[in-house]
Amino acid sequence: MSAPPPADLRHSSLKHDGLKAVALGGGHGLYNTLTALRYLTPAVTAVVTVADDGGSSGRLRRELDRIPPGDLRMALAALMSAPAALDDLAATDPAAAQRHSRWAAILQHRFGGSGALAGHPVGNLLLAGVDEFTDDLVGALDSLVELFGIDGRVLPMATEPLVIEADVTGLEEDPRLGRVIRGQVAVATTPGVVRRVRVTPPAPAPCREAVEAIQAADVVTLGPGSWFSSVIPHVLVPEQLTALRETAARKILFVNLANEPGETTGFSVERHLHVLAAHADSLQVDDIVVDAPSVPAGREREHLERTARQFGARLRVADLAVPGQNVHDPLKSAVTVDRLLADSGST
Repeated sequence: MSAPPPADLRHSSLKHDGLKAVALGGGHGLYNTLTALRYLTPAVTAVVTVADDGGSSGRLRRELDRIPPGDLRMALAALMSAPAALDDLAATDPAAAQRHSRWAAILQHRFGGSGALAGHPVGNLLLAGVDEFTDDLVGALDSLVELFGIDGRVLPMATEPLVIEADVTGLEEDPRLGRVIRGQVAVATTPGVVRRVRVTPPAPAPCREAVEAIQAADVVTLGPGSWFSSVIPHVLVPEQLTALRETAARKILFVNLANEPGETTGFSVERHLHVLAAHADSLQVDDIVVDAPSVPAGREREHLERTARQFGARLRVADLAVPGQNVHDPLKSAVTVDRLLADSGST
């Protein structure tokens, strides 16, 4: 998913014995964060958005009327194929490490051709089938974790598929007029300006196991990822937001490296924070982590430091990107989290 890290980082010792980590998000942003946290601990729980309505996930969601499997599959593959996980396994069973790497690739493989299966990842069909067979998505995910010997756990954010709706301006001749855009893909690709999002049904039932994982965690991360469709939805599940407010875990917010065309076109880093606060003004975090080139030193960074304080947080500026790409380097993210934990005396 990213370029190899510099040699001086690749051989760093980052393990924290007994650390319990929870990562909230979806898609490629969550994939990178899970890969990063796996450098620190095998006890990583992914809490995943469940509103995808595009591609293979959308097709399976409509055909089976179940939670879309795509982001959940990616989280399983991330924990299974994380370099730290493969290194740990190779130290005791090199053949098992090779099998893990191969099966992670198989889960991600998409069928070719032009028939009914075209474009479906193998892992989506496997997870959807086990979910339908057991009629228990958490049980289905736990079964796949057990089957493949994956460290950690993958959980849905809610126990039913959600729909994202957004209030969007800039689509009418009168710029003051807004329109409601419905569906994750439509929200992510709208040419208008997203003002606010919500989920349907409102106040969805949380995944109880996800709430418990947040409450018991030592560190919780939120982001990076599609801001309106993968990050903000996590604060729109009331019981999950309560768990985030009340947990004793160190809470770390990773801000995106760049704007996403359509969803956050023209957004500054500061605006990302303002829109998150508009959806969850009671949320407090410990650290807000941004990539250094995205916030040059000076007035802009000073404004951002003040905005961070509205979350009760300290602004943390670090080198996070894969060189030449707007993608978080998982090992750089891991090193950043390791330093934050050391700064707080956490173990």
